[in-house]
Amino acid sequence: MARAGGRDLLAEYKAKRDFGKTPEPGPKRAKAKGNSFVIQKHAARRTHFDFRLEHNGVLKSWAVTKGPSLDPAQKRLAVMTEDHPLKYGGFEGVIPKGEYGAGPVMIWDEGTWEPIGHPDEGLARGDLKFRLHGQRLNGDYVLVRMKPRKEDRGRQNWLLIKKRDDYAGDGDEPTEQFDTSVKTGRSMDEILSGADSAVWSSNTAQKKTLAVRKARAATAKPGRKKAPAR
Repeated sequence: MARAGGRDLLAEYKAKRDFGKTPEPGPKRAKAKGNSFVIQKHAARRTHFDFRLEHNGVLKSWAVTKGPSLDPAQKRLAVMTEDHPLKYGGFEGVIPKGEYGAGPVMIWDEGTWEPIGHPDEGLARGDLKFRLHGQRLNGDYVLVRMKPRKEDRGRQNWLLIKKRDDYAGDGDEPTEQFDTSVKTGRSMDEILSGADSAVWSSNTAQKKTLAVRKARAATAKPGRKKAPAR
């Protein structure tokens, strides 16, 4: 298991899932290999966007209710969730009914991220600044932890905010512009129906119909191009 200071970072992830029933990847030990990020659109009880940053061998995760914005005026609620294994960054498929988070999951964006400042200090302080290099999202963002309230019941609420730079755009909402997977080109309905299924196996983590998926990915909608400086 991925550990930090003797603590199992994936214990909560494991406790919430039955890997004999869900196709999600198991909580196996993984070596830190880089600075990947992934955003997964997830139609569970409520549709939201899971925002994940690779750090210390796991994916630090937040559930962003309305999804990321390119408008610096928008402060999007991002609820911190349990750490996920690195292999989860490649998961696209359907979590079965009755299981935790049941519903289709789409890889909405992926790429790499770089911290601005020390990431551990930013996480501890509740002010994590970073730069994204994705297919749809690029530029500088910040995650700011909100002051805890009694009604939060221990939940950590953060705000995901776009910084003003060449990629920012007033009123620009990429989640409204793009509604297909950057990995397979599929819609949520196609993922739900199992068309050209690309789910992970909890045992082998192999994907099906590789040639078809590569062809679709090559024709998927392109990401937002860099806008002129404002």
